[in-house]
Amino acid sequence: MFSLARSKIFLPLLAAGFLHAHAFDNSRSDNLVVYYGQNSYGATQSTRAGQSSLSAYCQDDTINAIPIAFVHDFFSTGGLPALDMSSTCSVSSNGALPGTSLPNCQFLADDIQTCQRKGKIITLSLGGATGSTSFNSDSQAVQFADTIWNVFLGGSSSTRPFGTAVLDGIDLDIETGDSTHYAAFVNRLRSHTGKANKKYHLTAAPQCVYPDAHVGTVLDAVPFDAVYVQFYNNWCGLQNYGNNNAWNYDTWDRWAKNSANKNVKIYIGAPASPTAAGSGYVDAATLGRIAKETRSKYSSFGGVMLWDASQAYGAFRL
Repeated sequence: MFSLARSKIFLPLLAAGFLHAHAFDNSRSDNLVVYYGQNSYGATQSTRAGQSSLSAYCQDDTINAIPIAFVHDFFSTGGLPALDMSSTCSVSSNGALPGTSLPNCQFLADDIQTCQRKGKIITLSLGGATGSTSFNSDSQAVQFADTIWNVFLGGSSSTRPFGTAVLDGIDLDIETGDSTHYAAFVNRLRSHTGKANKKYHLTAAPQCVYPDAHVGTVLDAVPFDAVYVQFYNNWCGLQNYGNNNAWNYDTWDRWAKNSANKNVKIYIGAPASPTAAGSGYVDAATLGRIAKETRSKYSSFGGVMLWDASQAYGAFRL
């Protein structure tokens, strides 16, 4: 079990007064989002442990939201999506659900539900750095929204990779192609979630360069609850915080105040360790200071997003 004593990257954030233990609340400005599933740290290490179980990370009360990464192919075997969770759950290790390329990850249902009982939201991230994530028509996008609703969210299907677990929303981390027809996908998805008793969340994870080349159009077209801006691997990354010619949180704040949802929250997306990204890493104390300064200036600020859980714990493992 993880405790705050083992979450070394989070201790400076706590010391800076940024992180607090609480259930997820989208209206707050001190949420912590940590991606899970890709084991990006463990994939590069031959002698040290990488990713732990989902329920283990949920023992850390400072984490509020966990997107599971990624649905990387929208239309695969049987017309259903494909799910790439690296070594966490795969077709080769766990088998495929009949007639699909979806791995049988039903063993994660208990972990997901454990996290939800602790007040965390567990969402599903679509996209990633590679994959097939485009639509050729609005009708295809609507069809895909129905599939996502039935296979992962509050709908019904005999094919559910996470078994009885009902995820808490969808994250768009689209890094290839563009967002043509995505508005139809989001609107259809919201037509489902709007009728549900459960609260669902819609987020996106654009690059910090504005407008984002892949999701910029849909960000302008429909309301989002939160946007996890990736302030790394770009000139506008955290390494240039304080440089008015590069650091552009102000640009994203202006977008938020003029977007389809005036209350949308903007998160600072950061690499969780030096090996998590090509550029943009800053140490946790610096990140805590940046988060506090940004929160004091911008009402749109929602918190910090880290890529990813394996990096946050693996690189700083005691």
